[in-house]
Amino acid sequence: MKKIPMRRCLVSNQSYPKEELFRVVSTQDGVILDISGKVNGRGAYIHRDEESIQKAKKTKCLEKALGVQINDDVYERMNNFLKMK
Repeated sequence: MKKIPMRRCLVSNQSYPKEELFRVVSTQDGVILDISGKVNGRGAYIHRDEESIQKAKKTKCLEKALGVQINDDVYERMNNFLKMK
């Protein structure tokens, strides 16, 4: 049996399987939403639900974790990705 990689959500501080989380990455080019989970750079994880996304935006926990300014585009892309599924 293959081991499932677990990651911790910044908002809820609970562990989830990696595929249930968004990875936001700070790269030299800026902050991006990493759907593949393979982009180089410092990453932070947020659970894939609207409540966690809104709470992350309100508390600015992604900005604190990554140490950079995060545009609303990143949060909008997360919400759009949720609507697609």
